[in-house]
Amino acid sequence: MSEAHRASASRRLAMATLLAACAAVAGALLAAHSPGGRWLHWCAKPLATALIFVLAWNARPAVSPRYRRFVLAGIACSLAGDVFLMLPGDLFVPGLLAFLAGHACFIVALLSDSRFAWPAWPLFACLAYGAANLALLWSAIAAPLRGPVIVYVALLCGMGGQAAARALRGDASARLAARGALVFMLSDSVLAWDRFRGPLPLAGLWVLATYYPALWWIARSVRKA
Repeated sequence: MSEAHRASASRRLAMATLLAACAAVAGALLAAHSPGGRWLHWCAKPLATALIFVLAWNARPAVSPRYRRFVLAGIACSLAGDVFLMLPGDLFVPGLLAFLAGHACFIVALLSDSRFAWPAWPLFACLAYGAANLALLWSAIAAPLRGPVIVYVALLCGMGGQAAARALRGDASARLAARGALVFMLSDSVLAWDRFRGPLPLAGLWVLATYYPALWWIARSVRKA
């Protein structure tokens, strides 16, 4: 495929992803008032994540085969988490485990060309942010969930800290990954506050309006700067 055709396909993919993400947000906002909104959300939410997976798959040239492989695995786990969290019934724990596996994959990808927590202060800053949120939410978290939530927060903040540390010594690709990882932390914070202290007004809008850009930037980081 020529460079012009590749650029055109990339633009079409970006537009399709944007439309699917907007449809997912609209469906989330309408779901409480209309069965049609619920079906729109159920269809569009995984579709947007799947399109972001395709974006990462098509990125050429890649930072490295290992980086691409584990970013793709992380996005695939996120897709599974999307499905668990949107289905009827309380599938919070399976969703949590799916995203936990996704963050682990992203950390492995980030470690493909960088040392862990070097420098260390971004990791400490992210862990402090996670600990502060956890402390504020602690009394609202059911006892059986506290252990899994602690592990999840530690891994999520570890991803954010590692991505930020890597970006300090990296190129534009590393900065995209850091932007995505840090916004992912923000998205999950809103989700946690909505679940444990909420409901928050327009929570679906705020969660998805941060979640999709986070995944998008991580996917774009696959392409070598």
